[in-house]
Amino acid sequence: MSSERAPLVIAHRGASGYRPEHTQAAYELAFALGAVAVEPDIVATRDGVLVVRHENEISGTTDVAAHPEFASRRTSKVIDGVTQSGWFTEDFTWAELSSLRAIERLPGIRQQSATANGLYPILRLSDLIDIIDAQDGLAIMVAEIKHATHFASIGLPLDELFAAETAGWATEDNLIVESFEQTVLRQGRERGVPGRSVFLVEASGAPADLVSRDGASARSYAQHLEADGL
Repeated sequence: MSSERAPLVIAHRGASGYRPEHTQAAYELAFALGAVAVEPDIVATRDGVLVVRHENEISGTTDVAAHPEFASRRTSKVIDGVTQSGWFTEDFTWAELSSLRAIERLPGIRQQSATANGLYPILRLSDLIDIIDAQDGLAIMVAEIKHATHFASIGLPLDELFAAETAGWATEDNLIVESFEQTVLRQGRERGVPGRSVFLVEASGAPADLVSRDGASARSYAQHLEADGL
């Protein structure tokens, strides 16, 4: 008998080539197509609700720009050292975000997905957990915690919110947590979040948590891949 393990098929943001990413339709289709795991990006609302969006800046993935009642929320912020302009999840309550609808972020590439613009609401992390639980057999969440240092600086600790949301649900088998910042991964472990932790790296730059702490002397992603960094 072969000891080789079957590959883990992960649907990045759901079946994002066919339906707007991070929607119920995208995740359900991903499982229907044979994915074993789905990969959501996790950010937070002003009232501490975890939602699944590619970024906390949502002008590219929702119809927020078409809502005149939210026009005054458009602003510019520095997120992880990069200036961004638009609408940000942390400036909305969940009740407000629930009125928005998802749109395709890359319509020129994902043309089929773009035909479903405006059809689906955005999801909370709790909604995605319900979708996962509705699947037959083991279904896995590969959760990417986004911009943890930024959210912590405004009183929204993603490690604490994520640990609370997944308590009693997450196991060593159904959860993998990943981030471009090691601090939030360690904090999650300290709070009892089970499953594997994955430190993601970029081709350049340095982790935002280390830049916040160490400034220009922060260890770069490349240095983390050297022998002493590993």
